[in-house]
Amino acid sequence: MKLGLPELRICHLYPELMNIYGDRGNVIALVWRCRRRGWEARVTRLSLGEPIDPSRHDLFFIGGGQDREQMMVCEDLAGEKGEALRAAVEDGAALLSICGGYQLLGKRFLTCTGENLPGVSLFDAETVGGDTRFIGNVAVDCRLEGAESTLVGFENHSGRTRLGPGCRPLGRVIRGYGNNGEDGGEGCVYRHAIGTYLHGSLLPKNPRLADWLILRALRRRYQLEALPPLDDALEDAAHRAALDMVLREGKRPRLSPRRRLPSPR
Repeated sequence: MKLGLPELRICHLYPELMNIYGDRGNVIALVWRCRRRGWEARVTRLSLGEPIDPSRHDLFFIGGGQDREQMMVCEDLAGEKGEALRAAVEDGAALLSICGGYQLLGKRFLTCTGENLPGVSLFDAETVGGDTRFIGNVAVDCRLEGAESTLVGFENHSGRTRLGPGCRPLGRVIRGYGNNGEDGGEGCVYRHAIGTYLHGSLLPKNPRLADWLILRALRRRYQLEALPPLDDALEDAAHRAALDMVLREGKRPRLSPRRRLPSPR
């Protein structure tokens, strides 16, 4: 870390278990955007059996995973580890969780086979598994203050997530299904923590959301009002190309159980 310059401390949770559809790319994008500004970004990888220190990290990330891995992570987050993650967010840390990680940070996840996985209760949300999958590219109208934009990503889940009054949607679905395919909401926000079904990976194609997370994370230790701007011509071109593709495709049909793909909830 250069003297006097910010250093972003990222905690990547379960990188070997929860990393599908390029979710690791979100961490790469966060590091890259910091280094382009001349700042350091340090990534610590924590997995099963390794405790969380709420004061050590500025930003937490957890991606999506398969059924077996989600059950392992659910058990590992029970008790002190989940409490430490909640404490970090309450103290101002930022967090991004994708798909299976998003589901496990709610109050509970009732799988389509009837297994009741208790959540961390960071988000006021519950998920129930369905018998069909929501699969396809997604566009979302994001009204998150400081990150207003159209988000683009990819969803593949059979879980139906419904939010309680303790959190709000990340945005409204323009194309795709979002949290449950019914109420028009996608993802959730609580303090500086975000949960979403958008794989892809999300942040390389949505730089405003990446910078929203970086700025909120760094404000725990530094007096930052705003981030120095970057030339995002490449990122903006990737975003436009992805958005054009989503709008051309429209809404994808739901897959029947017989055609269900071996992929995350």
